[in-house]
Amino acid sequence: MNIMERQTEKNIRKKITNQNTCLTPEQYHILKEKGTEAPFTGKFLHHKKTGTYICADCQTELFSSNTKFDSGTGWPSFSDAQNKEHIELKPDHKYGMNRIEVLCKKCGGHLGHLFNDGPTPTGLRYCINSASLDFKEKKKTS
Repeated sequence: MNIMERQTEKNIRKKITNQNTCLTPEQYHILKEKGTEAPFTGKFLHHKKTGTYICADCQTELFSSNTKFDSGTGWPSFSDAQNKEHIELKPDHKYGMNRIEVLCKKCGGHLGHLFNDGPTPTGLRYCINSASLDFKEKKKTS
């Protein structure tokens, strides 16, 4: 495949995602091809603002900044989903590991994985790719 064919393929892939968004190649790879961003590189790893993390493809509300914590793993981590109705969990046995994949229930986008080594009270760690998320900042009240 030559450079023009690859570029055309990328543009086509971007257009077949949610009608309201245009994903970057990295977002497409993670959300639609179940990729993973390199650890310690994501834009939301050290993000401290108050608000809601949403799906980068369909804008569904997924995680509250109130449940975000530093797990030391290199990916944004959350102790709970904002609304479990917006999350789908599936067994993931790729690469010889037993994990639980976290997906956006609305668009099916791959978000990351769920582990049972998080803080109390849930004991859960939603390990989520920054590229699969956008952020809606909570408006300050005066």
